[in-house]
Amino acid sequence: MSSGRVDGGSGAAAHRRSEASEGVAQRDEEQEEDAEEDLRDGGVPFFVNRGGLPVNEATWERMWKHVAKIHPEGERVALRIRGASDLPKIPIPSVPTLQPSTLIPERLEAVQRYIRELQYNHTGTQFFEIKKSRPLTGLMDLAKEMTKEALPIKCLEAVILGIYLTNNMPTLERFPISFKTYFSGNYFRHIVLGVNFGGRYGALGISRREDLMYKAPTFRTLSELIFDYEEAYRRCWHTLKKVKLGQCVSHDPHSVEQIEWKHSILDVEKLGREDFRKELERHSRDMRLKISKGTGPPSPTKDRKKDVSSPQRSQSSPHRRNSRTERRPSGEKKPTEPKAMPDLNGYQIRV
Repeated sequence: MSSGRVDGGSGAAAHRRSEASEGVAQRDEEQEEDAEEDLRDGGVPFFVNRGGLPVNEATWERMWKHVAKIHPEGERVALRIRGASDLPKIPIPSVPTLQPSTLIPERLEAVQRYIRELQYNHTGTQFFEIKKSRPLTGLMDLAKEMTKEALPIKCLEAVILGIYLTNNMPTLERFPISFKTYFSGNYFRHIVLGVNFGGRYGALGISRREDLMYKAPTFRTLSELIFDYEEAYRRCWHTLKKVKLGQCVSHDPHSVEQIEWKHSILDVEKLGREDFRKELERHSRDMRLKISKGTGPPSPTKDRKKDVSSPQRSQSSPHRRNSRTERRPSGEKKPTEPKAMPDLNGYQIRV
């Protein structure tokens, strides 16, 4: 009897240790995924220019070496471009200047047109280093630099630029939407800026695929918007695995708060279709509730209503209400997913 109790206690202790180790492994995997999220492009690693602009010589040479690895023509394309003396001048897009009387949907189209005119960055080197932990004011300074340099951008840069260019639209709510998909042995990540105007959802962004970027604000619910992206992924043979939804972003360009990128983490396969839809609608209700209670992102109009003439930073920048512990992950703990070795010489369908 006593030995049985000892064995049972030992077994329970072993079970607790096993659960604890699984929890640590899961956290480590999530942290690893977060670290890699901005450094992978369709299973193929890409570089980030951390030396600022103008690009230094080491970063420049590394970029061209990487181009030779990922492009189907290899070194030939790099030599052809670098050796050309008569390359055409690329027109510099003008930042849209719109009248306050212009309707929000038209203003969104103009912003998206500008993002598109900057063009997608196919070099494999992201020109602007974006740290998601930076305060909003720092990211807005970076967005201003993007408009001055007018270089090609990737999807995360487009989200920051979209926030910057819509800060003067206080009736428009903005929130990040991240996608994780699977295709041909690799995981792919993409991000857009979700928008809500007049109860209708849409998105701003950039992608290699036309139907994975801009969405006019015509979707009645958040789930309709996400399902439209899912269908777009399906058309290019990608399987949607996860969706991460952030909270609304402040309209105050001087806010020292951080963007909340992952308030809801939804595992599509574990949830099932109907539960996935319910979680999406729950997230949209959470955003509406925070805004209606005044705990959401303040607009410049509300912040400076009492002192219109004052150029000082608003004293009512929103305090971050949702810590990492308040995020709502979907269902059970995520299983360990096999990480395929990137094929640097492969040229896959990337989105």
